[in-house]
Amino acid sequence: MQTHPATPTNVVSAFCDDVIGAADAVEIARRIRSGEIHARDAVEAAISRAERVNPLLNAIATPLFDSARERALSPPPGVFGGVPSFIKDTDEVAGSPLLFGSRGMPRTPVQKTSPFVEQFLSLGFINLGKTTTPEFGLTGTTEALVCGPTHNPWKPGFSPGGSSGGSAALVAAGVVPIAHANDGGGSIRIPASCCGLVGLKPSRGRVAEIEGSELLPVKILHQGMVSRTVRDTAAFLHGAEKYRRNPKLPQIGLVTRPGRRLRIGFFVELGAHAPAHPECVGAVHAAAALCERQGHSVEEVPAPFDEGFHEDFFLLWSTMAFVITRFGKQLIHPELDRSKVEPFTEGLVRHCKDNALKVPMAVWRLRRFAHHYDRGFERYDVLMNPTLAMPPPPLGFLGPEVAFETALERLKWFIPFTPVQNVAGGPAISLPLATSSEGLPIGVQFASRLGQERTLLELALELEEAAPWPILPR
Repeated sequence: MQTHPATPTNVVSAFCDDVIGAADAVEIARRIRSGEIHARDAVEAAISRAERVNPLLNAIATPLFDSARERALSPPPGVFGGVPSFIKDTDEVAGSPLLFGSRGMPRTPVQKTSPFVEQFLSLGFINLGKTTTPEFGLTGTTEALVCGPTHNPWKPGFSPGGSSGGSAALVAAGVVPIAHANDGGGSIRIPASCCGLVGLKPSRGRVAEIEGSELLPVKILHQGMVSRTVRDTAAFLHGAEKYRRNPKLPQIGLVTRPGRRLRIGFFVELGAHAPAHPECVGAVHAAAALCERQGHSVEEVPAPFDEGFHEDFFLLWSTMAFVITRFGKQLIHPELDRSKVEPFTEGLVRHCKDNALKVPMAVWRLRRFAHHYDRGFERYDVLMNPTLAMPPPPLGFLGPEVAFETALERLKWFIPFTPVQNVAGGPAISLPLATSSEGLPIGVQFASRLGQERTLLELALELEEAAPWPILPR
């Protein structure tokens, strides 16, 4: 593990000397507002980039280039007015199919746009299309049978993570500076870690929720985005807050500078039977040293949860798969063909059935964990840990061809840390603070109590300035 290694040579990069260059979304929006460029120029540049690299990445489920060009003629207002972006193919966009990464979903366009996409687009983004995702977002890689595997732009042949892998691949490759992502067990932070991006899962209720999430016994589903800069993430949350503010949560405001010195506790494993990869452990120790150099108080602490948590979480996860497949016609689409779902989804359904009597107690324990989660922040402002327990794996490690029992055990080891904040509802951010010996990004996660996104963003801005992370070369 290194903190600033050389960039690998076999990358897939869309960065070039066009009108958007290597600018982030805040800068592109500024250029559009000032008249330096027009929104249609930014959109055409992004479309050209997408057409050039997507054959190598396979990150676009449904292109919507023509409608994007039309919208760019009269760019919408907002903090990101005219900035090109993408929507993950788990949310409705009127006039586009909703596939959920599944062969069982019809390709007929939907008639409405989801509440969160309305909020996302209210910031002024111009949507270029829908991005790839594993079937129903149920695993930590993006290798759906309906469209094939999505590649990591840092190293083709490796996973971009999931389930927001298509969005992350396009942002990391430089096609767009920011894209929609959502998170049920880490699906914002996992691909952010794999692709070298900033990925913040907001507090529960911070932004518009996924439709139907209120039906879950534990509300684990959260909406958000991925970006290359902390500034973009901070501006996004500020703009989203203007559109819809939850009065039950502290206001974030616009975060533009570091904040107070923090008490930070860090951990690197879940016990003797769940060690993290040495490069991920090294990334956390390096981040701890960086935080100490910035004047923060840092100390190692025991993990605030144990391996039993994951058995309960994945039982809840399998229950969600059962509900999707058995009641999908009512909840998702009346033409959902259950006979075409992938083997991993069916395996989760079997897991739920085989352990059905354990579900009530698992839900009770997860709810109790969420209730007591903030106790971990009685002594600390922030808890830090590896985002993932291993660097980005090769495609096929979690692919649809892997037997279910093997895939589930690999998934549990790959993502033992991220589901915690989905259950608890608190915010967590992955920052690309290290790189593996393979030249692939490694993320470090920082979490805080419910409603404390501002604390995380202030720290993230400080670390980004102190140890800037690389982007792909032109």
